[in-house]
Amino acid sequence: MATIEECRAALRKLSDNMGGAEGDVRDAAALERSVSCHITDLDVTFAGRMTGGRLAVDETLPGPPRERAQIRLAMAGDDLLALVGGGLHFATAWGKGRVRLEASLLDLFRLRKLL
Repeated sequence: MATIEECRAALRKLSDNMGGAEGDVRDAAALERSVSCHITDLDVTFAGRMTGGRLAVDETLPGPPRERAQIRLAMAGDDLLALVGGGLHFATAWGKGRVRLEASLLDLFRLRKLL
């Protein structure tokens, strides 16, 4: 089982990947939105913002998200590590219910370029 620190490191890596993106992916990463990522097996939520083409995690909170972020993710820690590490494709994980993504319809259309 992934640790909180491993999950935090994976989110930093995701942010770095977003910051180095080009073309359509860079455009999708340029959203300015609040974000939460609930790690279900650790029952911890990372909360922050997508801003400037990166993901900035501001808080690590116990339990599920307290406030409704504009983009909400939920998954197990091992799935987060596998997604960011390239061992798990987002569409496969989402289709099997291993990852939940909630956002406005417009945001979902833009985010699909990141995924």
